[in-house]
Formats: sequence, C-alpha cells, structure tokens
Amino acid sequence: MAAVLTDALDTAARARLLDRFGPAVEPWCDGLPALVTRLATRWDLTVREARPGNTGRTLLCDSPAGPRVLKLCPDPAIVSAEATALRAWASLPRVVQVLDTDLAEGALLLEGLTPGTTLTDAEIPWDQVRDLLGQLHGVPVTGAFPTQLERVHAMFDLAERRLRGSGAEAHLPWQLLHTGRARAAMLATTGPIALVHGDLHPGNVLDAGPDRGIVAIDPRPCHGDAAFDAVDWAYLTLSAGGTLDDGLALLPDPARTRAWCVALAPLVAMGPLRRTGPTPFTDAVLRLAA
Repeated sequence: MAAVLTDALDTAARARLLDRFGPAVEPWCDGLPALVTRLATRWDLTVREARPGNTGRTLLCDSPAGPRVLKLCPDPAIVSAEATALRAWASLPRVVQVLDTDLAEGALLLEGLTPGTTLTDAEIPWDQVRDLLGQLHGVPVTGAFPTQLERVHAMFDLAERRLRGSGAEAHLPWQLLHTGRARAAMLATTGPIALVHGDLHPGNVLDAGPDRGIVAIDPRPCHGDAAFDAVDWAYLTLSAGGTLDDGLALLPDPARTRAWCVALAPLVAMGPLRRTGPTPFTDAVLRLAA
C-alpha cells in the first residue's frame, strides 16, 4: 500500500518555489499533496523523505523493486527537457536513469542511488569528474533542447530579478552583471556544440557507491559549449583557498572553461552575497568579473 509524507511541501520549500516561479506557482503548491498521492499509488511508492529543490520537489521513495526517486516540477518544459536529456544519456553509468514519466503531471520516476549523498563538502574524485564530463559530452545532440544562448539569458534574467533589492545589490554592480551576460552570450554562440547538462555542480552529483562511483542528476539541458559544465568545478579550488588556475588544471579545455568562469563570475558571487555578504571568495570572484 503506497504511503505519502504529510509534509510534501514545507514552508521553506514553498518559499524557494515562489522565489523561482513567482505567485503563479501557488496553485501547484496547493495541489502537490494530492498529486503525490496519485503518483505514489500508481507507481506503488512509499514516500519516506522530501529533499529541497529550487524548481520543484524531490521525494525519496521505496518500492517493491527497490529505491526510487519521484521528481515533480510545475513547469512542463523543464520536465520534458530533463526527461529527453536523461534518455539521451540512458547508456551512461554516470547519469541517473529514468524509469517512467508522466509529463502531463510534471513527474519523473528515477532510479534511487545508494548511498546517494552529494559531493557538496566531500572530497572530489577528480578522475571521475573528468570521466563524467567526457561521457556527457560524447553523446550526439538529438532532440529539441534550448540553445545555450537561451539558457544564458534565462540565468541572467533570473539573477537580475533576484539582485534587485537584495543584500547583494550593494556589493555587485549592475554593470558587472551586464558585462557578464554579454561575455556569456558570445561564448554560447561561438563554441563547439555538445549536449550540455547545464547545472552540473557538486550538489547535482551523487555518490552511487564504490562499484558505480559518481552519478549526475537534475540536468537543465541545452545544446552548446561543453566547457560550461566545468565552471562550478573550476571554482572549487578558489573557494577552498587556492586559485582558479588550480581548478582549471584538473579539467578539460581550461582555456574555454576560464572564459566561462569569467563570464559567469557575477552569478557565482551573487548567491553567497545574498546569503552572507562579502567574503574573500566573493571578492576574488568579483575581481575576475571586472
């Protein structure tokens, strides 16, 4: 018998969705418990834990066939693009596998990974990260995906909305944001073309155990320059007290990855500036953006 958490959407999760989608997401939030109940019954799931997310709700589940993940999103375009990309990567062991979908309900049913912990605050297995990047970008671009230019403009549009009136506005000049957008747009339209994950940071890479290693989840796919996917990894060494060059040396195509790091530097700095204010890390990132 399927079982469902009573707190399918807590206050903090609702606030993140409102920040991402605006007030139009309220009806979806109100209807989420009933949606989870329907899908849990259909797929014979026992929902045991909810995980935070900025574009939907992720529920860790048990089923008679083993652990499962139920992903729900109010934006059909996001769900459709993710499902199409994951199916394009279906043969890759370093990408989570899709088991079923209900695109009309904005739902993906994914394999569960054990232990399933993220690489955030973990020691990075750089050889596996390089292998992951190679696997992702070795797949031919097939299917209707957004262009990288569209992805860039969506990211900077959201950043501009979040910057206005926030604590970061006093420390992040608007001109840096505009310059970063122009640089990123140029890179998005002049580089080699691959199927790009689009949101490949340590929080979207899970430990799937000693046999399988790391596995990517939660793509925001587009077709464009593969070096885009290396940006968050390059910045890890800078955030740990080293230099950006230390990170670039561990990754493929360091020249284009550096160019993307510079272009996206305002976005990299804005998150911590909104949360905690200036730090040595944000100061270093903004110097790159200048």
